Amino acid sequence: MELPSTKPYLLRAIWEWCCDNGFTPHLAVTVDGRTRVPREFVRDGQIVLNIGPTATNKLQMGNELIEFQARFGGVARELSIPIEQISAIYARENGAGMAFDIEESQIPDAGADAEPARPDDEPPPEPPRPEAGRPKLQRIK
Repeated sequence: MELPSTKPYLLRAIWEWCCDNGFTPHLAVTVDGRTRVPREFVRDGQIVLNIGPTATNKLQMGNELIEFQARFGGVARELSIPIEQISAIYARENGAGMAFDIEESQIPDAGADAEPARPDDEPPPEPPRPEAGRPKLQRIK
């Protein structure tokens, strides 16, 4: 019989320690196909998330997933992070925390959400331009 991982317990303990001492807990996450985060904020297959009480809503730190709502650019998003994809939890103010190894089999693969590989000397593609003309604001009731 395999023992359960201590990682989810350590994550919850460090999160509580950060909050109790007035620090802001942050997660460093290695993104894969099962990780639900805003892809536009993912850099080099990783994202850092503020999981403090004032930055999250409905935070649930389970043994398999960390799930919560957070705002990105004023838009509420649902996030779901598999525990095994978390590479670190730490306090933003002083860096105190804990790092974790991500197993080789859990490194992100090139899925549908990944950008196609480019040679290093090729610049990234130009983002799409907004429509010409005046911005439009529409009231929705």
